[in-house]
Amino acid sequence: MPDILVVDDEPSILEFLEVLLSKHGHRVRTVGSLELATKALAAAVPDLVITDFRLGKQSGLDVVKAARALTMPPEVIVVTAYGTPASAVEAMRQGAYDYVTKPFDNDELMILVERAIEKRGLRVENKRLRTSGSGVFVGQSPAMQQVWSVVQKVAPTRATVLIAGESGTGKEVVARAIHLESPRASQPFVPVNCGALAEGVLESELFGHVKGAFTGASSDRQGILAAAGEGTVLLDEVGELPLGTQVKLLRVLQERKVKPVGSSREVPFEARILAATNRRLEEEVKAGRFREDLWFRLNVIVVDVPPLRRRREDIPQLADFFLERVANELGRPGLHFTPDAIAVLQDYAFPGNVRQMQNVIERAATLSDSDELGTSSLPPLVRGAQGELDGGPEVLLAPGFSLELHLDTLERRYLHEALRRSGGAKTKAAELLGLSFRSFRYRLAKHGMPPDDA
Repeated sequence: MPDILVVDDEPSILEFLEVLLSKHGHRVRTVGSLELATKALAAAVPDLVITDFRLGKQSGLDVVKAARALTMPPEVIVVTAYGTPASAVEAMRQGAYDYVTKPFDNDELMILVERAIEKRGLRVENKRLRTSGSGVFVGQSPAMQQVWSVVQKVAPTRATVLIAGESGTGKEVVARAIHLESPRASQPFVPVNCGALAEGVLESELFGHVKGAFTGASSDRQGILAAAGEGTVLLDEVGELPLGTQVKLLRVLQERKVKPVGSSREVPFEARILAATNRRLEEEVKAGRFREDLWFRLNVIVVDVPPLRRRREDIPQLADFFLERVANELGRPGLHFTPDAIAVLQDYAFPGNVRQMQNVIERAATLSDSDELGTSSLPPLVRGAQGELDGGPEVLLAPGFSLELHLDTLERRYLHEALRRSGGAKTKAAELLGLSFRSFRYRLAKHGMPPDDA
């Protein structure tokens, strides 16, 4: 049930709006001044605020400002006197959702109320999804702040966006964020795995087909691009597309029309297309596996999602995020990591990225008999980084092993240990490692370790 705060200095208006809004299934709080409105907002954030423009000698614009300053602000509708368009314009400029003029029509007001509540609901859902799924937007690392900045810039546009990154980094979550931050948020978001379907099946899924186009086509079928309406379609792992389908996709992107399999008629579509890949498409182009013209068409705006090893400073927050979610599912709210366990997680390279980390934490929480998760709760593969090569190369050379990532992890651990033994004195730490001071500083920067990291 949506919560609405009504602010007006006329008791009769407060009473009327409380009755009207309650009749339509809303919880209503009423206050008669700016001071009481500020206290009410601090006590509990509503979904919607309806405020008069004039509150005695005070201004309803101050209510707008107070509401919009909240972390998850409500929408605000301002009630203005008839014939005062300037006040309405100023209210909108300050961030109000819309305005109504006195005397207002009850039905018109209720339509506006429902639209404002729906808009805030979408914003709340957007925020929830940005911090769910793979947790890709959890953390404050510069790398992820850059990704989020690009997402916000491209979301309102119709531009085709290519999302690049290793497997498990959260490319689909980034695509969904672009969709949810766009004007298309209320429309469908449809991901399509281009590598999971055979060429003929994929074309039928994307473009549709007509009756009799192939064996089993007993009726006309609308393709995903047309069925998505004004929503968003994600072509996941677009680098897996067969060359024949790439030719057709290029034309689709250029003409904004699809030709169903077996048909001679083109059908326009409105959906926005995003693409994602874990391959380096420029290398695929050189190898002749990906069309250069399609790459140019997709490569207009690129969002590079960094691997987890390049955003290690986010690992403690990610660990807490995933552990809290698993703890809620298991009904064990007291689950927590020890500092040593967090340190091991930060030292591990996570070749499977955020997806692998999520699985590691779910396993540790599920199998642990204690609410305190220490290093022993972590899988041997993760703890193996701590023992360097003690287990022998036959232990390390398991599926998914990467020498580059393993050496990267070891280098980071030696930097940590040198700083610990030197008490944080970087010159001494560099000497312990047999490095020049400049080389030592470079390696700290490469691993994203702050200068005072001890």
